[in-house]
Formats: sequence, structure tokens, C-alpha cells
Amino acid sequence: MNTVKHREACGICDQEKEKGIHLYNLFICCECEQKMVHTEPQEAQYQFYLNKLKNINKSTLYS
Repeated sequence: MNTVKHREACGICDQEKEKGIHLYNLFICCECEQKMVHTEPQEAQYQFYLNKLKNINKSTLYS
């Protein structure tokens, strides 16, 4: 029996991944989630993650 694996684009790294979480309407892969959780506010990468998370409020327009 063949199984189809569903892949989604991560809202942080923009790569197609199979595993991750949905935070409101934004998919975050497991790797990015772990990086975000372990990033301290004084690190340079912290601001990058904040900017990416601002996309949570942007809804997808289906026409």
C-alpha cells in the first residue's frame, strides 16, 4: 500500500517539510520550531523570527 506524504512550505525557512506545527494559519517545520525555542532575545536571529511570525495575521486569499 502506497502512502502519500503531505508537504507544506514552512513560514520561517520557506522549505517544503512534512513535519511541523500550525500556529494559527502559519506552518512551522520542526527544525525551525526548535531553533526558535532555543533563541535568546539578545541574539541576532531573534529579530528575524519575530519578523517571520508577523505573517501569522496575514490571511490566505482564496478566490
